[in-house]
Amino acid sequence: MSILVVGSLAFDNIETPFGRSDDTLGGSSTYIALSTSYFSDDIRLVGVVGSDFGDEHFQLLRQNGIDTKGIQVVDDGKTFRWAGRYHYDMNTRDTLDTQLNVFADFDPHIPAEYREARYVCLGNIDPELQLKVLDQISKPDLVICDTMNFWIEGKPEALKKTLEQVDIFILNDSEARLLSGDPNLVKSARIIRNMGPKTLIIKKGEHGALLFTDEGIFAAPAYPLESIYDPTGAGDTFAGGFLGHLARCEEINESELRKAVLYGSAMASFCVEKFGTEKLAGLDLLEIEDRYQSFLDLSRIAD
Repeated sequence: MSILVVGSLAFDNIETPFGRSDDTLGGSSTYIALSTSYFSDDIRLVGVVGSDFGDEHFQLLRQNGIDTKGIQVVDDGKTFRWAGRYHYDMNTRDTLDTQLNVFADFDPHIPAEYREARYVCLGNIDPELQLKVLDQISKPDLVICDTMNFWIEGKPEALKKTLEQVDIFILNDSEARLLSGDPNLVKSARIIRNMGPKTLIIKKGEHGALLFTDEGIFAAPAYPLESIYDPTGAGDTFAGGFLGHLARCEEINESELRKAVLYGSAMASFCVEKFGTEKLAGLDLLEIEDRYQSFLDLSRIAD
């Protein structure tokens, strides 16, 4: 099934209590696409980079089966850059530097051969750009969307217009409370689902994730890891694994949605084990299935 991913590509300088990594390949669409690539061989990526985005980065994406023809290259510009430092608990971080560079003028133009994509995943870019992408797509089967506090606070009306066209919405707990105006996540979910998306996922970091549908609520645990080096991109990686599983299903139903949450959680657990996209670039399906089984075992009660 064809999958269109639209979002940012970036270089990150990351500091955690356990190390540092500079000029690390990142960006929402990078994490989403790499994560999804283990489930599908038809991924089309749309974004913008500068001339500093080298052939090795394109090669990394392509060798994972990701079509990069939709990536715009601005010859006289620089790629989006972000620098951040994580606190000891790894749940909070300080942004040290943000350089939008060519991403500041990102105007997504979807190539003609991408417009028939069955599945669309919108990274946490400007909701006006998300709407522009959807205007160029021909009747996708499924639209998944992410966002962030910056857009909830800065462009709430545009975001709400986007949500009217979204099937599945993914955000974290603080974003859910901000968007809904309610501190209770169950109430927040009801409020947000009334904005359009009938399926909602609220990520809770080290406390797992909640899935809200018409069928009820499903709670997925987080994977207990001894070593967490870098949580950057874990949410986007979750979205990629979640979408990847759904894209290979013959039918999307409540059971498959719940499995997708566990696959998303499994992929996110791999992401945090190394800096940036390093771990994502070297997985195999057996590892992923083993980790998925481990998630099943976490909450299983013996007969």
